[in-house]
Amino acid sequence: MQVMTYTEVRSNLKSVCDKVIDDCDSVTIHRRDGDNVVLISESEFNSWKETMYLMSNPVNANRLMESISQIESGNAHHTSVALLLGGSE
Repeated sequence: MQVMTYTEVRSNLKSVCDKVIDDCDSVTIHRRDGDNVVLISESEFNSWKETMYLMSNPVNANRLMESISQIESGNAHHTSVALLLGGSE
């Protein structure tokens, strides 16, 4: 994460935005007389929102964490969408 002043960002807004998107990174904008601001891409923001939504339900969060544990331990079962919908592979 890069830290830039408000003035630096304002002077180079297009290139700063392009870098944030191209590098999938964020930029902290330091403001002398106020709280800092973090600049991220819209896709990154949407991903964070989705994660927060999915994890806001304790039952869903637990199920997701169990699934991650199964994958990491090699105990996951792989299947196709077609098979789940009652078809054949």
